[in-house]
Amino acid sequence: MLSFPNCKINLGLHITGKREDGFHDLETIFFPIPLTDILEIIPSTSLEFTTSGFAINTDENLCLKAYHLLKKDFPRLPPIKMHLHKAIPMGAGLGGGSADAAFTLQMLIEKFQLQVPQAKLPAYALNLGSDCPFFLINSPSLATGRGEILEDVFIDLSAYKIMIVNPGIHINTGWAFSKVTPRQPLVSIKKIVQQPVDTWKTDLQNDFEVPVFTEYPEIRKLKEELYAAGALYAAMSGSGSSVFGIYLLEHHVEYTPHSSYFHKTLPLAL
Repeated sequence: MLSFPNCKINLGLHITGKREDGFHDLETIFFPIPLTDILEIIPSTSLEFTTSGFAINTDENLCLKAYHLLKKDFPRLPPIKMHLHKAIPMGAGLGGGSADAAFTLQMLIEKFQLQVPQAKLPAYALNLGSDCPFFLINSPSLATGRGEILEDVFIDLSAYKIMIVNPGIHINTGWAFSKVTPRQPLVSIKKIVQQPVDTWKTDLQNDFEVPVFTEYPEIRKLKEELYAAGALYAAMSGSGSSVFGIYLLEHHVEYTPHSSYFHKTLPLAL
């Protein structure tokens, strides 16, 4: 069985409160992007996990954690051979690891006909990461709570394309949260994204940008360069370090990031 876990970007991100459980409440739009990893699962006589593409730490991989999470509740789940080709940059604010985990859950449940009630699947996903439940839905969603409370949002970006640039800087998410003072936004992100895209530049904000740009000015420079290349909207995704620019499909983007940076231009539709 083969699948193609895709990544996401954040359209706006507000940190709205600190929770008693140590997590933060937030408000953001998760928007799926057609940049994908490749995940294959086949039955085997022993559990085996191999990778290609970007190098990853296999001992802590969320795909393996997803397997063991299901194995605990379904002992009959047989050994598998799982191969992950990693094409989405890691620690980049794109949710690639969370997508891999969510797709692993779905593949195992389908392939081995595990009797997991649909209502329980998000709880399995949340056990693996705050944004994992989103990838079970994989359509534009307003996310609140830790990111697990999801509401469908209609956003038509079919007339646009996206350039994603990742400078290879790893941003510690815990550090990023510690640098943001929670606040209640004056206008909800859900309302802002219904406005024309060319108004987002002034109205749609990511609270992580202030501390991250201060600590890593080269990431701020990326955002400025994407605007200089004609982006209608540019922002950092999640806690970084990826930055994206949204352009009209017919716009020719005359910009090539630094040769050491990962970059990809894609249509804004799965």
